[in-house]
Amino acid sequence: MHRFLRILSIALITAGLVVMVDVGLTLAWKEPLSSIYGSLQQGKAEDSLKKLEDEFPSDDVLQRALSADQISKRVKILADAFEEEVERGQGIGRIVIPGIDLDIVLVEGTDTASLQKGPGHYTLATTPELSAQGDGSAFPGQGSTMGIAGHRTTYLAPFRRIDEIQPGDEILLEMPYGNFTYTVEKSEIVDPDDVSIVRDVGYDRIVLTACNPLYSAAERYAQFAKLTDVSLFAAGERRWQDP
Repeated sequence: MHRFLRILSIALITAGLVVMVDVGLTLAWKEPLSSIYGSLQQGKAEDSLKKLEDEFPSDDVLQRALSADQISKRVKILADAFEEEVERGQGIGRIVIPGIDLDIVLVEGTDTASLQKGPGHYTLATTPELSAQGDGSAFPGQGSTMGIAGHRTTYLAPFRRIDEIQPGDEILLEMPYGNFTYTVEKSEIVDPDDVSIVRDVGYDRIVLTACNPLYSAAERYAQFAKLTDVSLFAAGERRWQDP
């Protein structure tokens, strides 16, 4: 009996220490167990992004884009065609924020499974409130607002430091059809159900959102950034030539 109690007490103490370490790591950095799973899922997103990059754009889409006489028209043709190709949970590009040392694959969708892979693009399918209001969440180059959500403490916590992003900082989106540079304009703290922040405001921008404060979903922290530069296929110089 004493031996059993001793073993039980050791097991309980060990379990308690594991919980304390997990809590400590979460407070100091991010939740470790979900981050391991998130790393595996991010790898899957990387693979699906590579496949998409190999396949997009088709020759037909590329020729239609080449026939346009302005870069804004070319990129819109590419973005519209890209929208038709992507699927929920798929890697669709990379988001790079030098100011917070973030470089990670962006996925399509903000459902639970998609956000376990990385920051996700708001879509009508996963955000029905947008559809009800007649708003959507665009892709870079479509002349509207692209909403992107990410975790702050779990599944790699890509937006943990979202509150450290400052006005004037650059946010880069590397898409299969081009690179897009956005300059941060402002930040806001809003209600968690306020989807109006990703409404169309008449120009190309992105809005990053994450739970606020840390370890709570009581609010949303939002960063707003306006498109300031476009470079079609600049990263790999793939197949793009001016006519």
